[in-house]
Amino acid sequence: MKISRFKKSHKTLAYFATHFDYREPYQVLIDATFCQAALQHKIGIEEQIRKYFQCNVKLLTTQCIILEAEALGAPLTGALTIVKQFHVHKCGHEGKPVAAAECLKSMTKDNRYIVASQDRLLQASLRKVPGRCLLYLHKATPVLEAPSDASKKWVQKRAKNLMLGKQEEKIKYMKEKQGLKPTETPVHPKKCKGPKNPNPLSCKKSKKKKPALQGVEQTTRTKAKRKRVKIPEHIKAALAKN
Repeated sequence: MKISRFKKSHKTLAYFATHFDYREPYQVLIDATFCQAALQHKIGIEEQIRKYFQCNVKLLTTQCIILEAEALGAPLTGALTIVKQFHVHKCGHEGKPVAAAECLKSMTKDNRYIVASQDRLLQASLRKVPGRCLLYLHKATPVLEAPSDASKKWVQKRAKNLMLGKQEEKIKYMKEKQGLKPTETPVHPKKCKGPKNPNPLSCKKSKKKKPALQGVEQTTRTKAKRKRVKIPEHIKAALAKN
């Protein structure tokens, strides 16, 4: 196997191990469609998967998968022979079997399984759920699919919530350090403010308008005053002689 393929698969496994608690030995649930593709390309499933992962893996199937392959008859005879070679894991549908796709969906709800399937509808459904890990065959090569958009969004949201939680814990610690209760907020002393200077616009004296009547009286008074004419002294003397 090429080094680049191994790096990609290792990186994907590390992602699911870090964020979704996948652990060794990795459990791989294999359905009949995956076995049929392996048969067509003449590859050994166990050999190729162990070589691809290069770590401890468990290859599993379920009773529902085997019963569905049996019901489909001759076209899946070879795939049925291969799928029966793997360990049959309890799926909870004993006595009441369901479709293989539904069985795999229910198995991945609360557990960490890598689903090996060529069923496109099943793959599309599992991609919508955060934490689902898919394995499929590209011709004769196993491919571990990169994390889906749903998984990435879930991880981003979780990281954001963890950051907010850390900030709240830090605030709580600071309050306890200051001797405050968790519900209390620190009280800052109020600054004493001195008297403010008055607004200069408000201090302007309002101009008092004189009443209209007073103005009329003044004009009449000025008109009533007679203008005094100054008589020269020689005229005064002449008038006195007469």
